[in-house]
Amino acid sequence: MGNNPDEFLMLSGIQHFVFCPRQWALIHIEQQWEENVRTVEGQHLHRNADQPLVKETRGKKKIIRAMPVQSKTIKINGICDVVEFINDSNGVFIPDLEGYFKVYPVEYKRGKPKENDADILQLVAQAICLEEMLLVDIDKGYLFYNDIKRRVEVKIDQKLRKRVYDITEKMYDYYKKSYTPKVKTGPFCRSCSLKDICLPNLMIKEPVSRYIERKISE
Repeated sequence: MGNNPDEFLMLSGIQHFVFCPRQWALIHIEQQWEENVRTVEGQHLHRNADQPLVKETRGKKKIIRAMPVQSKTIKINGICDVVEFINDSNGVFIPDLEGYFKVYPVEYKRGKPKENDADILQLVAQAICLEEMLLVDIDKGYLFYNDIKRRVEVKIDQKLRKRVYDITEKMYDYYKKSYTPKVKTGPFCRSCSLKDICLPNLMIKEPVSRYIERKISE
C-alpha cells in the first residue's frame, strides 16, 4: 500500500488484533461481522462522543469530539472519540485554536479495564496519529470506562509506541497476503462477537467465506 489514506487500515483494528489476530482478519480481511450485545452497547456508548468535530470550551480546555486522524508512517486512519487541548505556554501552537496547547486523546470504552493491552495500544495509536498531524509530543492519554464511570490515565512511552509499530506491521503483512491465522481457543472466545462464524472453521483450512458458501448450498 502507498500513502493514499483511502487504502490505510482502520485504527480500531488494532484493538481487534490485540484481542485476537484471527478476529481481526475475519473482520478486516474476510469482512465477517455479527452484532451482539457488546457491539450494540459499544455503539450506544460512543453515540455521545461521535458528534463530528464538535468543539467545546471548558476554562483552559478545548474539546474536539469525533476527530478524524491518520498516520502516514504506520498507514492507519480512524476517529478519536475525544481530543482534549489544554492551554499551556509550554505546549505547541495550534493555528485553528489560536493558542498553545498540550494534546491528549481520550477513548471511551464500555465495561471496565481489560486484562490485555488492547485498549491501551489503540489509544497509543491515536496519539501517534495526533503527534504526526499536529507536530506535538504526547506523553499521556485517557481511557474512560463506562462501568467504573471514570477515566484511567495511560502513560505513553517508547515501549508502547514500538508495540504499535510492530502490530501494524504484522497487520499489513497479513492483509497483503490475505492471511487469516488459526489461533488457540480459550475462555476469551466466549465473549467474541464472531465465535459462531469462527469456531466451526478453526480446524479446517478453507476460508470462512468458502465455508459459509458451502453450508448455504448444503
